[in-house]
Amino acid sequence: MSKQLHTAVVGGGCFWCLEAVFQRLAGVHEVVSGYAGGQRANPTYQQVCSGATGHAEVVRIRFDPEVISFGKLLEVFFSIHDPTQLNRQGHDIGTQYRSTIMPQDAEQERIALEAIEWEDNSGVWRQPLVTAVEPGATFWPAETEHQDFFTRNTFQPYCQFVIAPKLKHAQATFPEQVTP
Repeated sequence: MSKQLHTAVVGGGCFWCLEAVFQRLAGVHEVVSGYAGGQRANPTYQQVCSGATGHAEVVRIRFDPEVISFGKLLEVFFSIHDPTQLNRQGHDIGTQYRSTIMPQDAEQERIALEAIEWEDNSGVWRQPLVTAVEPGATFWPAETEHQDFFTRNTFQPYCQFVIAPKLKHAQATFPEQVTP
C-alpha cells in the first residue's frame, strides 16, 4: 500500500538552501530544485539567473501529510529565509530569488494566505512580508548539478557560510522535525 503524498512548491532565495533543509524534515519524501512562475518552458539555470524568464528558484516538496502538514512546512519555510526582502535574499538579488508560495490547490492557497497573515502579525518581522502567492505555476526541474547540492558539496564555501547556518537554525528551531 503506497502513501498518498502531497506536493508543495516554495521559493525563498537560492534553491540549494531550501533543498538542504526540506530534505531533512520528517515526512518529506523528495525535494527537487527547480524553476516556476515564469513565462519560458523548460528554462535553464543561465536563463533564470538572467532574470529575464520571470521564474523563481524553487523547490518541489513531496510530503506525507500524516507526518507533516503543509502549514508546518510553511512554518519551516518562513524560519529559513527573510520573507520581508523583495526579490532578494542576502547577496542573491533579482526576481528569481523572490519569496513565494505556489499552492497546488485551493486549500493550500487558503493555508498560505493565513500563514502569511499570521507571520505578518506575529511581531517577528520588522517589515511587512512580501511573500507572493502564485497559484497555478508550472514547475520545471533544475539541471542535475543543482540537485542534492549541499550533500554533494558540503565543504564548498557557499555551503559552509550560507546553507549550513540555515540548516543549523532549522534543526534548533524544529528539533522534532529536522534530522541532523
